[in-house]
This record gives sequence, structure tokens and C-alpha cells, in this order.
Amino acid sequence: MGGGHSHSPNHGHQHGHGHTPTDFSNAFAIGVVLNTAFVIIEAAYGFWSGSMALIADAGHNLSDVLSLLLAWAASVLAKRAPSQRFTYGLKSSTILAAMANAGLLMVALGAILYETINRLSDPAPVAGMTMVIVAGIGIAVNTGTALLFMRGRKDDLNIRGAFLHMAADALVSVGVVVAGIAILLTGAWWIDPVTSLVIVAVIAFGTWGLLRDSVKMGLLAVPEGIDESDVRGFLAGLPGVETVHDLHIWAMSTTETALTVHLVMPGGTTGDGFLRDVSERLAHDFRIGHTTIQIETTRDCDGCHQ
Repeated sequence: MGGGHSHSPNHGHQHGHGHTPTDFSNAFAIGVVLNTAFVIIEAAYGFWSGSMALIADAGHNLSDVLSLLLAWAASVLAKRAPSQRFTYGLKSSTILAAMANAGLLMVALGAILYETINRLSDPAPVAGMTMVIVAGIGIAVNTGTALLFMRGRKDDLNIRGAFLHMAADALVSVGVVVAGIAILLTGAWWIDPVTSLVIVAVIAFGTWGLLRDSVKMGLLAVPEGIDESDVRGFLAGLPGVETVHDLHIWAMSTTETALTVHLVMPGGTTGDGFLRDVSERLAHDFRIGHTTIQIETTRDCDGCHQ
């Protein structure tokens, strides 16, 4: 190898028993059908009642249908087998989908904020009862869809993006219902835009976390929940290991983590059993399921990275 590395022929490449992505195809199919139907209903009632709020929310829900389709496509692509061109397969498409979903949420938030500011400066008449009824349907549809993705939101950033879209819409619908009831009771039209501002702030908080985490994954940062120093300490503490260098940990997808490392072991190893045991420990203790370990019996590498 170049760069002054002096390697022994001993190396290991292991696939540990890490987290196996759950198939959410049925959840995506149900979510797309339900939300497409709701978009049609909401838009129709919006035009019928003259409610721009419902029409605008229908456009927002349409973006959610697109985001579900995007996340669904990514989850399918992630299952593609590796090829000569894409040697890791298309697993990283889930990271791209998470970034795109965060971007869609930001665009939707911008549209809602723009409409809200306009309504603050010039409150318009609102059909309160229509808002309550249609938004009530939206709560049921969006909450039901969000629950389909709830169990996967902590393990898969792509699924988390779908969950956040649906949860955000359910929250918007709750706000619309509350605002509609308040308007019916008081006749104060300004309640609608003020409620929207609160909703925008809550959704923006969650969206920022999704965008931040997806960008980190795209930049090959160490995934959340894994401490590089802990992994380095574990490897350095292995019997016979003198030095650990060129340690890299990154996300292959929103559910799979990879690691490469060079271990300086002057006495060599006990064989493949050592590599297998280390890989299994990394998978069990750190959820790193794709490991490549290079064993070196000498250290002569000025350019190595600690």
C-alpha cells in the first residue's frame, strides 16, 4: 500500500450481526393511499368553502405524499445487491432521501410561514366549522400514518423523516381544529395566523434535527450513538494490540454502520477467530455491522492517522 504503510498480509473483512432494517413497504403503501385521498378531500372542501387555509394545507399534504414516495423508493433501493459499479449497493440512497425530506419540510414550513405573515397583517374571514371538520379528518389520517412508522423512527433516519412529516401534519391539524373552535366562539380571525406561528416553530425544531443528522451522515461523520473514543479504547484494549490507527467509522445507510481500522500487533493474531470475535463485539456493543480490520506486525507509517 502507498503512503508509507507497511502491512502484513493479515486482514479481515466481516459482516457483523448488526441491526437489520425492517420492511416498511406496507406502511408506505397505506400512508400514500390515505394521504392522497385526504389531499383530494381537503382541496375540494377548501375550494368549496373558499378557505385558503385548507387549500394551502392541502398543498402541504401533497408534499408529504411526495416525501413518502421518496422515502419508499429509497428503502427499496437500499435492498439492491452490490454491483461492479456500486460496490456497496444503493444503501446510501436512504441518506439522500432523509436530506431531501428535510428539505421538503423546510420548503413547506416556508410556505406556511409566508401565508401566516400575510394573514397576521390582513386577517381574512375563515370558515371555522369547515376547518374543524376537515382538520379533524386530517388528525386521524396523519396520526394513523405516523404510528405506522413510529417503531422505526429511532433506528432509521429515513423512516424518521417519514414519521416527522406525518407527525408534523397531525400537529398542524390539531392547531387548525383549535383555531377553528376558537374562531367559532370569539369571531377573532387573528387566532388562525397566531396558531400557525406556534405550529411552525414546533415543526421547525424537529426538522432542524433531521436536517442536521442527515447532513452529518452525508459527510461521513461518526453516527449518533457511537463514541469514537469508546470504539478506539475497545480496540486498543484487545490482547496483543500495540497501536490503533486509521480508524474510520461512518454510515453506509440510515441503518448500517461501517468501520475500517489498522491494528498494530507485533505478535500477530490467533487467526480468523480473532477477527470474527472482534467483529461480533463491535456489532453487539456498538452496532457496527460492517467491519474491515487490517493487522500489521510492524509500525512504519509517518502518514498514518491516529
